[in-house]
Amino acid sequence: MPLLAQVLAQEEEHNPILPIWQEVVVGAIAFALLCWVLMKYVFPRMEQMFQTRVAEIEGGLERAKATQEEANQLLEQYRAQLAEARTEAATIRDDARADAAGIREDALVQAREEAERVIAAGREALAAERSTLVRELRAEIGGLSVDLAARIVGESLADEARRAGTVERFLAELESPDSDPAPAGAR
Repeated sequence: MPLLAQVLAQEEEHNPILPIWQEVVVGAIAFALLCWVLMKYVFPRMEQMFQTRVAEIEGGLERAKATQEEANQLLEQYRAQLAEARTEAATIRDDARADAAGIREDALVQAREEAERVIAAGREALAAERSTLVRELRAEIGGLSVDLAARIVGESLADEARRAGTVERFLAELESPDSDPAPAGAR
């Protein structure tokens, strides 16, 4: 145990505030070795990782900024297209209204023309029917007048030419209201 006694004796002589010089030398060498390893291998690797991170962050920010600008441009294009579509829709709507008004006017004009044509055709048909009725009535009235006159006068008016002349004269007297009919004996 003499070795143990020596260590204990040294410890008793040693001041706890002052470090042992051998420990300081070993600590300094270990510290220098640690610093050299850190500077040679760890710090460059850390700097490289730091630069990579900075580049990624800056690239991400630039990509985000570019994406934001592109989104703003797309938004402006969308707004412009929307405004153009609204303008075009308004133009189409106005054109449709104008077309509808034109079609309505054309339909009214065609309806008026058709109504006028139907009225004119009705008037023509009515005039033709009237003239037909007047001819038929003249012939019938003429025949009845001749029969009546033949009975009254007592002579036969069978001669067709005489009969037609008498009928025409009688009808002419009927149609002219301002002339006085001649007395029966004056003829």
